[in-house]
Amino acid sequence: MRTLTRNVVENWGADGERWLADLPALIAEVAAEWGVRVLRTYPMTFHWVAEAERADGTGAVLKLGVPDGHLDTEAEALRVFDGEGAVWLLAENAAKGALLIERAEPGTPLTVDDEATLVEVGRRLHRVRGKNSDLPHLRNLRGGFERYREGPIPRRMVDRAAELFDDLCDSATRETVLHGDLHHGNVLRGRDGEWLAIDPHGWVGDPGYDGGAMLYNPDPERRDPELLELVPRRIEMLAAYEKKERVIAWGYVMGVLSELWTVESSGQARTRALDVARFLEPMLD
Repeated sequence: MRTLTRNVVENWGADGERWLADLPALIAEVAAEWGVRVLRTYPMTFHWVAEAERADGTGAVLKLGVPDGHLDTEAEALRVFDGEGAVWLLAENAAKGALLIERAEPGTPLTVDDEATLVEVGRRLHRVRGKNSDLPHLRNLRGGFERYREGPIPRRMVDRAAELFDDLCDSATRETVLHGDLHHGNVLRGRDGEWLAIDPHGWVGDPGYDGGAMLYNPDPERRDPELLELVPRRIEMLAAYEKKERVIAWGYVMGVLSELWTVESSGQARTRALDVARFLEPMLD
């Protein structure tokens, strides 16, 4: 709860403080509205998340956040995926910033070296076209490059990543609904033994974007050399479905962009995302 409190106040200021003060009452209201019993809470960063039980005894996840639109996007992504490679959206109250989501059971996460399953989940998600959704386009992320003026990330890397980002978006041969944060920790064993994605950010664009995030995840805070050594194998697996040069380019773009977000929030470049970008830089055409 301490991490949630800090993040909410840092990101939403007075609105976040009011939301935190109202949170106990909000939890009770939403639980009553949907007829669920709240069980244990999960580790929380930006949203309050808890295991819940529905009236019929089935499991669910209750998720609450500051109602600024972010959870609206997650809800829309889950609605569009419609259970194909992802958990079901069971209910939404946008005004209260609340979602009720299928609980993946048994909920076993992917192991860090199981790239094959991760890639297959991504392929299932990317069967969904984005033309009829209200999800934002990937190009909206370009502001992450434009906001950066100076700091610990070399200017040449930021400029090159921004240029590649534009080129990759312009040259995409197809656009699909994207998860936006597809990594081992966001894929769990669920219904009928299937692997299901959770916590989508929700974008529309080149499916190579999701592959880029796979190269530096999970847990980019860990900078163990052996995790960096997994990158070549991951590139080869992704290259079975996408041109290798695009896999590398998206990996570079996402490594730099992720580190830019880290610098924005903490003022420091300190994750494996930048390590991966440096590793990939000599491979760029």
